[in-house]
This record gives sequence, C-alpha cells and structure tokens, in this order.
Amino acid sequence: MPEPSTLTFPVTREQLASLRAGDEVLLSGPVYTARDATHARLVAETDAHGGVLPYGLEGQTLFYAGPTPPAAGRPAGSVGPTTAKRMDAWTPALLSAGIVAAIGKGVRSESVREAFAATGSVYFAAVGGSAALLATRVSASTFVAYPDLGTEALVRLDLMDFPVVVAIDSCGDDLYAQAASEWRHALAGLESATPEGSSR
Repeated sequence: MPEPSTLTFPVTREQLASLRAGDEVLLSGPVYTARDATHARLVAETDAHGGVLPYGLEGQTLFYAGPTPPAAGRPAGSVGPTTAKRMDAWTPALLSAGIVAAIGKGVRSESVREAFAATGSVYFAAVGGSAALLATRVSASTFVAYPDLGTEALVRLDLMDFPVVVAIDSCGDDLYAQAASEWRHALAGLESATPEGSSR
C-alpha cells in the first residue's frame, strides 16, 4: 500500500484540489474544535458580521471534536471525531464563509457533499473509538472562545501527523457512497452466484 501523504495546515483550496476520496493523509498544524453548539454560534456570529467568520477562522479547518482536559502530560486527555452528520445543518454556510476543510466521522448529507464540491473544500474522516490514541497526535491546545460550553468550546489544537482519510474530496467524490456502491455490487454478485435453494 502507498504511504500516506502529508499536509500541513493552514492550507488553501488549491492545495486541497489534488486530494482524492480514499487518500490516506497525515495532518499537522492548527485545527479548531467545533461541535453542535459551537457551529450554531459561529453561523450566528458570521451572519451578524456580514458573512465574515469570527476568530480568524477564514481558511481554517474545523475538527468535530470535544477534547477532554489535559492528562498524562499531554495537552488533551482524549480527542476523537464526533459524528459529522450532526453538523450538516451549518456546514454549507461555514464553507461558503471560508472554512476550507472539516474532520469528523461518518456520512454526510447530499446537500453537504454538494457544498464541499461547490466550494472546493474537503471532508476528512478520522477513526472513531480511538480518542486516547489520537490525543498523542496533539502537540498543543489553546482556548479560543465559548468557555461556557466546556469541552465543546472552540479550541485550537495543533496536530502532528494526525491520521485521516479523505472522505469527500473537492470534486464531491464521496468515499462512503463509493464503498456502499461497491458493497452492493459485490453482494449482488454473490447472490447471483448462489445456487437456487442452497443455504447461506
């Protein structure tokens, strides 16, 4: 298998254009954690400021995560991806305002896939259930905004070789949709090859 490519944030959409759905990538540099409540506030603040993202977020990447307090001498005790579908309602607006990439887990809606393609942005998928291990790839954690949200506050994390897969590329190709299509095709092939009346 080919070695994962590397990418250092912040990046431009032109730099993201060469990535394709299914590519394995190691991410380094700053990302900003944001879950449901943070997304709602960011969109409200962006709207209130004439479409300008607050906190210097234009050209940055959102990580759908809620890092726990520092532990074991690390900046974050654990940090894993949240189910991305929960952020779908706000994602198109944030991409249009200047967010260039997002990190989460799981499938996205068709409207969100179209928004990634229309803006030339990229959705990366991280492995769920490995939050403690992924925390070892965080070199720094800095609070940015919304302290009342606790672990869901807007926090800057500095990553180092954080492993992800391109789930939706800048052309709108969707790894989850491709995998589902391949699975259905393989299943159809198995069913057609099974002798009638035999048990499976």
